[in-house]
Amino acid sequence: MNTAQCRMARAALGLGLREFAELAGVSVDTIARLQRGEELKDVTILRIRAALEKAGVVFIDENGGGVKLRG
Repeated sequence: MNTAQCRMARAALGLGLREFAELAGVSVDTIARLQRGEELKDVTILRIRAALEKAGVVFIDENGGGVKLRG
């Protein structure tokens, strides 16, 4: 999951920063750091990605990456 995918996923789910952080079980600052492109621990990124996938986000790795919601 890259920075752009994180932003797209949050937008697709219609989540604010606080809602997103709560969903992922991390701090608002952690989400803000990720979206600014700052480096996070791999385990933190995996935790955020897993929360997004549980909420219905599908990550697309081909053609530069993207996201979609499970239909």
